[in-house]
Amino acid sequence: MKTFYENAMIYRGGRFEKGRLVVEQGRVAADCEPQPGDSRVDLGGRYLVPGLVDVHVHLREPGFPQKETIATGTAAAAHGGYTTVCSMPNLNPAPDTPEHLEEQLALIRRDAAVRVKPYASITMGQRGCGELVDFAALAPHVAGFSDDGRGVQSEELMEEAMRRAAAVRKPIVAHCEVDELLRGGYIHDGVYCREHGHRGISSESEWRQVERDIALAERTGCQYHVCHVSTKESVELVRRARARGLRVSCETGPHYLLLCDEDLQEEGRFKMNPPLRSREDREALLAGIVDGTIEVIATDHAPHTAEEKSRGLERSAMGIVGLETAFPLLYTYLVKRGVITLERLVELMSVNPRRLFALEGGIAEGDPADFTVLDLDMHYAIDPATFLSKGHATPFAGWQVDGGAVLTVVGGRTVYDTLTTKSNR
Repeated sequence: MKTFYENAMIYRGGRFEKGRLVVEQGRVAADCEPQPGDSRVDLGGRYLVPGLVDVHVHLREPGFPQKETIATGTAAAAHGGYTTVCSMPNLNPAPDTPEHLEEQLALIRRDAAVRVKPYASITMGQRGCGELVDFAALAPHVAGFSDDGRGVQSEELMEEAMRRAAAVRKPIVAHCEVDELLRGGYIHDGVYCREHGHRGISSESEWRQVERDIALAERTGCQYHVCHVSTKESVELVRRARARGLRVSCETGPHYLLLCDEDLQEEGRFKMNPPLRSREDREALLAGIVDGTIEVIATDHAPHTAEEKSRGLERSAMGIVGLETAFPLLYTYLVKRGVITLERLVELMSVNPRRLFALEGGIAEGDPADFTVLDLDMHYAIDPATFLSKGHATPFAGWQVDGGAVLTVVGGRTVYDTLTTKSNR
């Protein structure tokens, strides 16, 4: 039996065209005519795109189920239109051995609503220093290697990590942060920081390590991806690396594209790492998504308990949630305002991350049928009370947005659905 998703605007070949998608036994099938017994779903002219992909998500399990679980985090992903997420390794235990990784994989197999591809850590204990993991043993099961939350401080250690990652054909996915330049900071070292008596994080603490790592990537031939770029200097470094043909890519987050340190309030929901930077940095990030320097938008979905986020800017935990707000925010404030096209947003949130990280799923014939149906006529205010994530901390609470996922399908299986037009004929 086949399922026909009809009357849709489908993203194909980099543009949208009216058509239908046929799914059989969990995969995209060749177009054909429905037969008796087939299922037909009228999408009412809504937009069908290859499932969204977030390559930077904290699912918190094993180790911190009070913040998030595989079940709640992937339910939030499905709600946001994501069919694949890559989970970061700051867990307990860290995925630094096959045995430790298996603890996470077992939870994924049991509880995940969408595809989850974990990262292994770069160092034992995910400490950013010390002993490297066994890259060959972990590589078959992971999207890449990262010590997210910590920068690898030693140049020699990072170079060796890149050589080992290159040997197993996996990317190094780097949280870039020079510890000695942090100086106890927790928001951007800018005007707001100084006027309100806070301690600042310098831009150099990020871009200096990006600069070092790009040189190492050139030396080793490693595929290198920079997490959550937030500074204009980082954008320019990646731009120059790509112009030289290096295997270098980067991501930024919705909050860095839509906010800057002028928007800060004395609340934990405005605290994340890296911090909201200056207006000039934000403008450089926007230029980067327009010209293709920045190939990926990732949420850095980082849930914490309400108590951990209730302590103000200085004392709250770092991190905000984003899986359930990313598409509507970016559609409303970038696409509808003419900064980028909807097609470009699909590239940034689906096509490029799937390509860069060699992730399965999509809407080409033969693909595992992973797709998202978007209703661009929805209008509502962001309300954390509606989130399926355990985390509710977002600087976007109350923002008016348009658009959102109404149907999320993974491997032909519906994992989120608010459509009421389904009929069997």
